[in-house]
Amino acid sequence: MSPESLQSIYALILGLAIAGALSTGYQIFAERPASFRLLDEARSKALVAVPFLVFAAPFIILRNTIRGARIENRGFVPVLAATMIAGFWGLSCGMVIMGLLRATGFGG
Repeated sequence: MSPESLQSIYALILGLAIAGALSTGYQIFAERPASFRLLDEARSKALVAVPFLVFAAPFIILRNTIRGARIENRGFVPVLAATMIAGFWGLSCGMVIMGLLRATGFGG
């Protein structure tokens, strides 16, 4: 396996893990699941929610996809599309996080 492929796999795993940790932490403290409805809050809260949602979005998308597939009997194609979107988003977030870790000296 090439080093680039391995780095992409690590970035995907890191992005999805951070998304899950952020969403779960929010749910523990707010006692409600994280959702895109955070953007409907007052303007100051919505501005604070944007950076959080950027990194938590892959988990929220996957959670909503799984719930939608069970409740609404969605077909294969919408579930596949949502999973691919969440995967690419998680990969992108993971690459950003890996870049930040390298810039601070923790990424080797």
